[in-house]
Amino acid sequence: MSSTPSAKPGPARYNSSQMQLIRGLHNLRPAHRPSVVAIGNFDGLHRGHRAILQQLSDCAGSAKTTLVTFEPTPREYFDAASAPPRLNRLSETVAMLSEGQLVDQLLCLRFDAALASTSPDDFVRRVVVDGLGCRTVIVGEDFRYGAERAGDVRSLKQAGERGGFDVDVARTVVDDGERVSSTRVRESLAAGELRQANRLLGQRYRVTGRVQAGQQAGRTIGFPTANLRLRRKAALRHGVYAVRVTTGNAVAVPGVANYGTRPTVSGQGALLEVHCLEGVHDLYGDRLWVEFVDFIRPERRFDGLPALKQQIERDVADAWQRLEN
Repeated sequence: MSSTPSAKPGPARYNSSQMQLIRGLHNLRPAHRPSVVAIGNFDGLHRGHRAILQQLSDCAGSAKTTLVTFEPTPREYFDAASAPPRLNRLSETVAMLSEGQLVDQLLCLRFDAALASTSPDDFVRRVVVDGLGCRTVIVGEDFRYGAERAGDVRSLKQAGERGGFDVDVARTVVDDGERVSSTRVRESLAAGELRQANRLLGQRYRVTGRVQAGQQAGRTIGFPTANLRLRRKAALRHGVYAVRVTTGNAVAVPGVANYGTRPTVSGQGALLEVHCLEGVHDLYGDRLWVEFVDFIRPERRFDGLPALKQQIERDVADAWQRLEN
């Protein structure tokens, strides 16, 4: 099935204090150099990304392991309407990198008109050589950089010969005969194929948000929910999921969640509603992490709250079964 074993799900506590987040070249200091660097979007931190992290660690020696990424992504900057939905927001990526001390530092570059017009040579000089004192750069085989995407792996290797750094191509991770990629993860999530998405990620897909007040329709039928707006165009299929929820006290509890527009109660805008199955009370204002274990069913409209309650009872029983397997 795959060329590398799947990683185990991460720990319940999410702590962003371990890795250093550097926003912009102007915040680089001598302590951030020398480094070994990987450049990319790293959306979702799937198994292919984690192989790059291991590759960085293998060649680091005494150098800092550094990821360079962009906010917004280049595709979002040039055409936000057609850009694919993100698997994770930057803050989620920072937290996931930090929790396992997967990398020493993350340099986030603002992708704007100035960066978009930077020539390949200037990008290498300012970011790779002068900024990070790079010893090795790791990129994907289709990596492009600089204005008009004029730079590629070949030109980067030539720049490395002049600038004194090596260039390695990222190791390919294959699952079911195809390369593991953020695109494949998005396609799996959009189809409700959670088990496949989680296999490609090497851990459960997870998102975070702060609990906000809702319509409280669930409370009136005995299923109170914690409501989270994901603040992005999400890749998730609208529907009901078996989940695990990490609360502020870092205790993971089983749950059932609905992501969608809540057509039965005339909801507006996509919302993630999470019903914790045990051990959780008032969560208003708390930040939750939600891990998606399995897809149960698509979202649908019911003829009133009594019919919705009956279906939720079935969903809860189904969620318990999936969470125990």
